[in-house]
Amino acid sequence: MITTRTGPFRRAALVCLLVLTPVLGASGCGLSAELDRESNPERRPTPTPSLAVVPPSPTPVASEPAPTPSPTVPGLQTEGCPASGLRFAADQGDAAMGLRAMGLDVTNCGDEPYELNGYPAITVLDGSGDPFPGVKTVEGTDQVSMAPEDPGPRPLTLAPGESAHTALYWRMNNTSGVYLRVAPEKGDDTVTVRPPYPLDIGPENVLGTTAWRPSKRP
Repeated sequence: MITTRTGPFRRAALVCLLVLTPVLGASGCGLSAELDRESNPERRPTPTPSLAVVPPSPTPVASEPAPTPSPTVPGLQTEGCPASGLRFAADQGDAAMGLRAMGLDVTNCGDEPYELNGYPAITVLDGSGDPFPGVKTVEGTDQVSMAPEDPGPRPLTLAPGESAHTALYWRMNNTSGVYLRVAPEKGDDTVTVRPPYPLDIGPENVLGTTAWRPSKRP
């Protein structure tokens, strides 16, 4: 007769599972992940309706279309290369302990080199394209608690096809800015872009910016 040692192995597996579960559950980053954590801090599971009480759909249900920018917002960046020869793109952002961060890249899509030396000029706009009330944009990150240090400006020339990067930092608030009106530097022509996620910056808040730096190559 052969006796198996299922009892100790099962207890060991259960211990491992209990140890690994909190570590795995704590993973995840990004602005959307942090917003989910803040809205559900106790991590309660979302109830799933039973298949027994949900009748099958007679026809496939089309997914909701992604929201599109309002065509009435002035200066909204369109496809292709703008007349300025510069194209802007914001990333999905990141978040931790109330600090928000979002990257913004500018690409020289024209035929001539473009010189940068300083900070972007940025205005946060609401869903109608109007300036968001009370938001102050500053050069540097000193006025945004816990934000990384700004390396400071330096001359930068973008050859055609090259990009530069700036980082935006703000503290969490309970309302959202939908668009960004952006210029490479103060006094330059502006364009309006819509980031993948709104900025939950709220009124009476500060948006810190870092100086332009060459974008990291993949």
